[in-house]
Amino acid sequence: MVNGIERPLDLLNQAKGKEILVYLKNGNQLRGTLLAFDIHINIVLDNTKELDNGEVKKNLGLAFIRGDTIIFISPSTVK
Repeated sequence: MVNGIERPLDLLNQAKGKEILVYLKNGNQLRGTLLAFDIHINIVLDNTKELDNGEVKKNLGLAFIRGDTIIFISPSTVK
């Protein structure tokens, strides 16, 4: 066990209420505050922004992202 994480969903639980980066299969990158998720990794983000080369391309606000469109999720370090 590292940092209290025993299972993959433990990492998402720790990230609730924090900013994350989401990389999608279509190449889009999203950054937003993780509000909720389920066992299918469907996620709800608030203050969602679509990024292009690390720069904000579009503000999306509240967004639901289907888990099967996600490649990976990472804690955000980009401001």
